Amino acid sequence: MFQIVGVIAVFVLVFGGFMLSGGNFEIILKALPFEMMMIGGAAVGAFLIGNAPKTVMKTLGDFGKIVSGSQWKQQDYVDLLTLLFQLTKTMKTKGVIALETHIEKPHESAIFTAYPRILKDHFAVDFICDTLRMMTMNLEDPHQVEDAMEKQLEKHHHEAAAPAHAVQLMADALPALGIVAAVLGIIKTMGGIDAPPQILGKMIGGALTGTFLGVYLAYGFVGPFATRLQAVYDEEAIFYKIIQNVLVAHLHGNAAQISVEIGRGSVPSAFQPSFLELEEAISSVQAA
Repeated sequence: MFQIVGVIAVFVLVFGGFMLSGGNFEIILKALPFEMMMIGGAAVGAFLIGNAPKTVMKTLGDFGKIVSGSQWKQQDYVDLLTLLFQLTKTMKTKGVIALETHIEKPHESAIFTAYPRILKDHFAVDFICDTLRMMTMNLEDPHQVEDAMEKQLEKHHHEAAAPAHAVQLMADALPALGIVAAVLGIIKTMGGIDAPPQILGKMIGGALTGTFLGVYLAYGFVGPFATRLQAVYDEEAIFYKIIQNVLVAHLHGNAAQISVEIGRGSVPSAFQPSFLELEEAISSVQAA
């Protein structure tokens, strides 16, 4: 919602100020289609040249996150902590054999299928299962497991955040592409240098529209979009970091309840369940 308000503010206040100061939209409107064709076309072309097809498709798919934010909401964090409680509790009380049926076929597991939103996230499920599988193979050194998990998280976050980096590069390029369009406008103007001053003035104004659009789009829209995407990716990465914190705490010999409480401390403040809320969720699962 705030992002939509921001877009409207950037558009209305800039052009509203121009209009109130006595600016003439005729020159801008006349030059706009051609300048946008040059600047926007070059920006999109450079974006396609500089990024892999997977990154291009992910950027298009993730653009809605600028408004919707992270895919994980408060209930998802409660579900994750409850899921990890069940898995670590099962491992502690019933042993490795009882856990294997859940981590080998998570889509058939009674524990995992109780949390469909988490089950849809392939990385989250694989991350949990692979780590628990390492533990069942007697890799019980918390430091080794934590290091292995950290490397997986770094790789995943780097790949997930690629669209934000790509959009930021586009924002960085837009002012220069605006200058390219402006220079072409000046070249066109120089070709008609013998025209009357009124005509030359409009031609120069049209050329400067390119510089304006490049800077305006870069710092008013595309750059903020990239910043917002990066913030969303960083927030989503915390979800997976919680998995690491809980499982490493479990390896250190903590009880399942203590392990998930350590994980609860890493939940973003806006979505963090209270101690009682998490305890009630765990109690309801145990009762079931």
